[in-house]
Amino acid sequence: MPMDIESSFNALAVAAHFARARYATHFRNRQSLQNWQQRRLQYFLHHVLPQAAAFRGQEITSLNDLPYMDKTVFMGNFSAYNTHHIALDDARAVAIQAETSRDFLPMLGELTVGLSSGTSGNQGVFLVSQQERLQWAGIMLARTLPANMLARILQPWKPPLRIAFFLRANSNLYDTLKSRRIDFAFYDLLQGAEPALQRLNATQPDVLVGPPSLLCALAQDLQQGKLRIAPSRLISVAEVLEEADSTLLQQTFGLVPHQIYQATEGFLGYTCEHGTLHLNETYIHFEPEWLDAAQTRFMPVITDFTRRTQLLVRYRLNDILRVSKESCACGRAERAIAAIEGRQDEVLWLPALVTNQPVAVYPDFLRRAMLLVGPDIEEFDVEQHGMALRVALRIRQEAHSPQHVIERVRMELAALWQTLKAQAPELVFENWAPPVKGAKRRRVRCQQAPEGLPCMF
Repeated sequence: MPMDIESSFNALAVAAHFARARYATHFRNRQSLQNWQQRRLQYFLHHVLPQAAAFRGQEITSLNDLPYMDKTVFMGNFSAYNTHHIALDDARAVAIQAETSRDFLPMLGELTVGLSSGTSGNQGVFLVSQQERLQWAGIMLARTLPANMLARILQPWKPPLRIAFFLRANSNLYDTLKSRRIDFAFYDLLQGAEPALQRLNATQPDVLVGPPSLLCALAQDLQQGKLRIAPSRLISVAEVLEEADSTLLQQTFGLVPHQIYQATEGFLGYTCEHGTLHLNETYIHFEPEWLDAAQTRFMPVITDFTRRTQLLVRYRLNDILRVSKESCACGRAERAIAAIEGRQDEVLWLPALVTNQPVAVYPDFLRRAMLLVGPDIEEFDVEQHGMALRVALRIRQEAHSPQHVIERVRMELAALWQTLKAQAPELVFENWAPPVKGAKRRRVRCQQAPEGLPCMF
């Protein structure tokens, strides 16, 4: 298919998914939403599940017929849970190459491959088809664009909508948002905020997307006059948006930041026009595993009944979600969430090599270093005490040499300090221990920053 025809076809597909998500499935009644879910689930269970080896030949009439799964089970049976029978090693090789080269365009056949360490431990690998990318783009735009920005896109005589997107890794998935009317620009989070300032000042983005720790760094640059932009919307991703960060962003940019709850497991939630975080229940079924008798907090078990490539069925996430006590004024039937309490990311700080100025070490940098070491690391924690980092590791029992794994960690972290032009801290290795039951999970935490540097905890 010629490129211009294919682009037009893709644009029409995105527009169709957008219209359906924005208008046709905008449920105001909880029962109507649940009826919709059940119809979609029945189709998924009977027509999609049998395409994957893990479910073939089973008599499945409802979700209750299936066991729970988690990342360990899912990754351990990777080929059985995708309908293209892709082996984990083949998918991981493409994803690792992209992480190493920073070229995120290569695909595995017609499938986009992504790699994410997440907040729950070792990296996850995801597969997405072109059809799923187009659907994701339409749903994402429908859930995040206000009416005035939608009007802007539909008026060809006006400049395209400019989106600046900061994340550790780019993907063909995100690039699906690009079009003649949307100028989507990826900024490599590994490079930090400073190298992006000139480009941001030149392009003047309308929408600024990134982890709250990065957005707060840009807010400080704005206060200091180094950044001169006036976006119309801020969107927080990848980390928990804490109240202090939200206040700083509101005071600096004059905007209430919105949130996208997105993980390797999919597009899980979004902020509505009233600032409430809603679960994306129109496309994903959530089973709450309540953590208290009052049913105020739960761990979500998800079934994504829209996917056709990689099947997430009764998949237990490690996030702890706190439900909102009141219904949202927007009237949506999708569950309102007060906070994501189980994904708590922190920023470490190191002095620069030459100037001794503070260098931010974002949690995703450390996750990337660990995932590049490979699957021998099953769990890790990093805690900063001045110029010393306590690195706790749970190394896979089958690993040929635990000491070799530790040396690989040293090498990857040394490369990270060099990339960031930061002074290398002392590394103290110890065995990983699981957190106390019910305690917040903080994989990366700054207990004490080096003298004279900030530490946010």
